[in-house]
Amino acid sequence: IRTELGRHMTAADEEALVASINAAQAAAGLPPFEFKTIPQGAATTVWAAAVADAEVVGGRYCEDCHVADVQDGEGIRGGVRPYALDMKHAEALWRTSEELVHERF
Repeated sequence: IRTELGRHMTAADEEALVASINAAQAAAGLPPFEFKTIPQGAATTVWAAAVADAEVVGGRYCEDCHVADVQDGEGIRGGVRPYALDMKHAEALWRTSEELVHERF
């Protein structure tokens, strides 16, 4: 989905990023990158909130209407990296975030 995350990128920066992604995709034998539509982007959130079993999706990374597989290989398409599921890192990030904003949650 085209969001405000890229609002500070120039058109040339975005083109270069997409070209880089597409080169990696081609090298891996995968199709070119395409932005999702708004309904496609919202589908996983709706699925996780209203359709999926909370015991299955709770605390897990979901994508494309399923719980993502753990991926530790090369590439950027699909899955979640093991370090993103590391609770020690999550707790450290949470503590650091609280320190940075001078507030405890």
